[in-house]
Amino acid sequence: MLRMALPTGRMLKQATPFLEAAGYAPAEPLSDTRKLTVPSKCGRVEYLLVKPVDAPLYVEQGVAEVGVCGKDVLMEVGADLLEPLDLGFARCRMVVAGRPEIERKLDNLLSPVRVASKFPRVAQHYFFKKGTPCTVFKLSGSVEIGAVLGLSHYIVDIVETGATLRENGLVVHEEIAECSARLAVNRAAWYAKLAEVRELLNNLKQAVEGGKP
Repeated sequence: MLRMALPTGRMLKQATPFLEAAGYAPAEPLSDTRKLTVPSKCGRVEYLLVKPVDAPLYVEQGVAEVGVCGKDVLMEVGADLLEPLDLGFARCRMVVAGRPEIERKLDNLLSPVRVASKFPRVAQHYFFKKGTPCTVFKLSGSVEIGAVLGLSHYIVDIVETGATLRENGLVVHEEIAECSARLAVNRAAWYAKLAEVRELLNNLKQAVEGGKP
């Protein structure tokens, strides 16, 4: 039996009907209130509910063999995992944004810049690649406030429609990555439980190709 780490919150709500469409309906409703437990079994899969940021870590450590993780979280955590399948839901973009008058060409800026983000690791790495010295500080909640109040020159955040940026008078300067839900697999489990992992992968892939959920 495979253990699957599922992130609570918005991702859980989107993942549940997707798993049902792939033939992995949980034996009982999955609920955010049952964190860090195994709430149900579905034949070959046992579900473990965890915080979104913990899902890739549980998979990397082998507490769960597979997991559903947002690409944005995978990038920030930097876990050493296989990502064999883009599940296609929870789509968004990770972007660099700021006020319209701020420099939009981020390569090799001469002056150090301040960056606010929920993803400090990704932000630091991105500006480093651009050759721009920066100070990154972590903000949770409404990251836009960093740029609006002048606490930072730029923000790095995920957006779906961009409406929140527009409401705060901010614009996208550059796109870092397209993000969506991914199936993450523990490297050791890929070989130790290859048949089970492949069966799960094939069923989920069929659901993706069928436009489910």
